[in-house]
Amino acid sequence: MAVKKKIDYLKLVEKIVNLNSKMRFAAIIDTNGNIREGIMKTGQTSLNSQKEEEHFCKQVAQRRTMRNEFNRSLGKVRYVHVEREKVSQLVIYTKRNIVFFTMEPETPMSTKIQLISKIKILTANI
Repeated sequence: MAVKKKIDYLKLVEKIVNLNSKMRFAAIIDTNGNIREGIMKTGQTSLNSQKEEEHFCKQVAQRRTMRNEFNRSLGKVRYVHVEREKVSQLVIYTKRNIVFFTMEPETPMSTKIQLISKIKILTANI
């Protein structure tokens, strides 16, 4: 019988946030919107309160459910990218979780695409 290895979400978000100097925050969210693990990069300050962050993560999970309606006609979502004045927000869906991370705004799109590819590899088994 195969033993299921427990995933160290803290180690995973630490790896993600340390992939690039422009990273601000990384979190693993379950499909109900609960934060399994999330960390702010050292030296960064949160733009949201804890309560706002939790509310935002709940909405990220709701939007995943809404986007799934179009999977058959449009294909699965590869990633979601929102560019705001103060922060870039990116979301990647894994089988059982959602990876949410933020970066400094105005980070080149090529850098973001490279990071998305690396994070998809890091999180392929979650």
